[in-house]
Amino acid sequence: MKNAPSRSLLAARGFTLLELLVVVAIIGLLAAYVGPKYFGQLGKSEQAVAKSQIEAFSRALGAYRIDVGNYPSTEEGLNALVNRPADSARAAKWNGPYLEKAAPPDPWGKPYLYTSPGSKGDFDLLSYGKDGQPGGTGDAADVSNH
Repeated sequence: MKNAPSRSLLAARGFTLLELLVVVAIIGLLAAYVGPKYFGQLGKSEQAVAKSQIEAFSRALGAYRIDVGNYPSTEEGLNALVNRPADSARAAKWNGPYLEKAAPPDPWGKPYLYTSPGSKGDFDLLSYGKDGQPGGTGDAADVSNH
């Protein structure tokens, strides 16, 4: 029995190629099942972030209107929430900044669109979604304050 391998050598032998391929196949199947569900949630979370940001901007615009007397013009845009207006009459009433820093882009990297007066109210604030085009569904749907 001199040539027979010891029990400890047999235990330390490791995995066979077939065993490793089975494990990789199982991991691949799990990834194929979980991956689409995870990335489907990602689009929903970007929409939720856009809605939250628009709500925060709307609150800041409301505070601006209370102090100054009207909403910023389309030309002034959301920058009026951070920078004092050039008009001396409105600048005296300005009690900002109403945002800690300049308005960030939407979750897809595009600037929010602000118009005042708006077509559906005192102001319109919107993002065109992932595709950057009006309309759309899913994560390409428009997000607005209306």
